[in-house]
Amino acid sequence: MLDIADAEGLRPTSERIRETLFNWLTPGIAGKRCLDLFAGTGALGLEALSRGAGEVVFVERSPNAATTLRRNIETLGASGATVHEADANDFLAGNGERDFDVVFLDPPFADESTGELCRLLDEQGMLAPGARVYLEQARSSPEVELPTGWKRLKDKTAGNVRYSLVETAGIQE
Repeated sequence: MLDIADAEGLRPTSERIRETLFNWLTPGIAGKRCLDLFAGTGALGLEALSRGAGEVVFVERSPNAATTLRRNIETLGASGATVHEADANDFLAGNGERDFDVVFLDPPFADESTGELCRLLDEQGMLAPGARVYLEQARSSPEVELPTGWKRLKDKTAGNVRYSLVETAGIQE
């Protein structure tokens, strides 16, 4: 069981949704480089590592949540994990990271920037060709407008959550 920090907007992805997501991703997660934006507890990235991902970069802006995440990583002995205490937009705008195969994009429901974050991922050339991006949002929110060339592979709802797996066009020349 992961420790959960007291941080505004923190809403861990449910076990049921995580199971569905990783059924979608398996066996393609082994050895992959992943980015867990809005990491929170780190549940998605830690699950990816437990299923054989080669590396997960966690991004979390809340100092309290980042500290708890580091503690969870240490407790689980999860190798291949790096935590960046940063705002997701700032991280995407100028960190120089590249070649992510899988991105977990699960902002707080009040955050309406998912479409913009997808655009930044695409424009900054951070994605490996054909990367997969997991999107999670409030069921009541309008569907995320995807960048040109991206396609929705899976789309489901559970309770008040809409979640999707999309395939990207990869690096734009």
